[in-house]
Amino acid sequence: MTTTEASERSLAPRARPTLHFFCGKAGAGKTTAASRIAQKHGALLISEDIWLLRLFGDEMKTFDDYVRVSAKLKAVVGPLAVDLLKAGQSVVLDFQANTQAGRGWFRSVFEQAGAAHVLHFVVASDEACLARIGKRNVERPEGSHHLTEADFIHVSSFFQAPEEAEGFNVEMHAT
Repeated sequence: MTTTEASERSLAPRARPTLHFFCGKAGAGKTTAASRIAQKHGALLISEDIWLLRLFGDEMKTFDDYVRVSAKLKAVVGPLAVDLLKAGQSVVLDFQANTQAGRGWFRSVFEQAGAAHVLHFVVASDEACLARIGKRNVERPEGSHHLTEADFIHVSSFFQAPEEAEGFNVEMHAT
């Protein structure tokens, strides 16, 4: 590449950095979608499950433990994501955005960074989710947690699908 070509390339308009985040029940396919989207957009993928396992694995025994350590992780990852977005790097946060209140954290990240955003809503039937959870319980990929059907029902009781009034740019994914 010549100096002129390099100069012209640096002057070419770059896509606005985007925060990608996910809503969907356990087993819907959020992590698979996150990996695919990160690769497609050349974005940095940050997986809540993997970071939680590596940082707090011994401390996570109950759902309340997850809530506690997830808040700690978000206190670190939020500012990191803001800095990455401000530096022009798109970010995929493979964290759950399954409640209206929880989606507020993602809003704060992309608004602080002045970045674009996409809320990926991953939809699957409860039967499909439970089948994937069963498979995941056997395969145990890094960051996965053993879930029972009772766990799925409990966690799903908190689920709130995104609503138009929330004002997010939503992209639907049926799995």
